[in-house]
Amino acid sequence: MNDLFHWFDKMITYSSENIYLQISLKTFFAIAGSFIIWIVFKRLITSIEKKTGNKGFIRIDSRSFDVIRRVAFYALLLVTGTYLIRLFGMTIIEKAFFAVLILLVSFPIKEFVLISLEYFKKNLASKTDTMVDDIIFDLLDRFVGVIIIATAVVLSLDMLGINVMPFIAGAGVAGIAIGFAAKDTLSNLIAGVLLIVDRPFEIGDRIEVWSAPLGSATWGDVIDIGIRATKIKTTDNIVIIIPNNEIMTRDIVNYTISSARIRVRIDIGVSYDTDIEKAKAVILNVADSAEWILKTPSSKVVVKSFGESSIDLQLRVWINDARKRMDTISFITDQVKSAFNKEGIEIPFPRRDIVITHEKVST
Repeated sequence: MNDLFHWFDKMITYSSENIYLQISLKTFFAIAGSFIIWIVFKRLITSIEKKTGNKGFIRIDSRSFDVIRRVAFYALLLVTGTYLIRLFGMTIIEKAFFAVLILLVSFPIKEFVLISLEYFKKNLASKTDTMVDDIIFDLLDRFVGVIIIATAVVLSLDMLGINVMPFIAGAGVAGIAIGFAAKDTLSNLIAGVLLIVDRPFEIGDRIEVWSAPLGSATWGDVIDIGIRATKIKTTDNIVIIIPNNEIMTRDIVNYTISSARIRVRIDIGVSYDTDIEKAKAVILNVADSAEWILKTPSSKVVVKSFGESSIDLQLRVWINDARKRMDTISFITDQVKSAFNKEGIEIPFPRRDIVITHEKVST
């Protein structure tokens, strides 16, 4: 482009000795030539856009062509504007012109980066099992635009000869102050990233909820892992939103992280005069009657301890779905009570023997 302008300068200089006419012709040819080049380039890009259709990278976002047009326009504006400024000797506004162009170019650059991130997120992150890349792309989507625009502003100010170091230092101090003021929020953000990287649970896992309302269900399914907080829907259909920082400081009980199969333990007490083997057989028969209780591994009844008024047995069964844990406990407890009543097996309750003695008082 510079060679073209240089060639025009020579031709116009040789064609006329009038300095004002030379400047007018140079201005006209510079603007007209730039306009013609822009029209040709614009039509060329439009033709390519129509021919490519939905092929390759272009199908991700048609804004790609708009970005190319804008960058080409700003590049043409840069060359033509620089030539005219130097032609008229207005070097005093040259730096301001460059500063404005830096700001203008930063917007299509930001848009191009966002389009590229969207492409990689759809074609790479969506195909992986881990959520680490998803959170990285989400963070980049939120902050990359601010970073690009801020960099452009700093470069523009530097182009104008303005010392940006005091502003940067002030921004650093302000950032520290904001960091202290929003330390809880920042802590939750960092904890959210660590949760997704460490993956103690994922969306759909069933975990214990220690902060559930009193008297309500104490476990639920993870429905969302956000940057600031995690949402858990309990079996009572209550959604509990827990800050990520609080989750990271507590023990996490995950029932489905490795498998939906879990073992359920159910305590059952019988009186001391009960035939233990008979009681075990009755309990195992009840367990076998439940279709969702696995036959392999087999159910087992063990003597857990000697209680104050009962022999404490414990039934241990395996189920395929951790979400049926409470259903299993309820079913076994209900059916064992009925079976014990039929078999004459007593379920004890605390008793106290009170002995009253009478003593004669001598007079």
